[in-house]
Amino acid sequence: MKAVITVMGKDCVGVIAKISNLCSQMNINIEDVTQSIMQDMFCMIMLVNLEKCDQPMEEVRRRLDKVAAEMQMELHLTREEVFDAMHHI
Repeated sequence: MKAVITVMGKDCVGVIAKISNLCSQMNINIEDVTQSIMQDMFCMIMLVNLEKCDQPMEEVRRRLDKVAAEMQMELHLTREEVFDAMHHI
């Protein structure tokens, strides 16, 4: 299963490292990433593959939520098909 991770918030050191490290720990492959900084706001979208993830989805969400809270950022994990349906005109 593929999913999209979106991250937004005030820019700080190590955002990409923290999230990519967490993905690595859970065996989640990052297939694509785009990020930008607009003034002091950090925005990132990651396409990830969860096929080899060794954690249940509830644990993945819990750990991502914990990292987001630590960084004081907004983070969402959305299955790719749901993300595509939400953004299709």
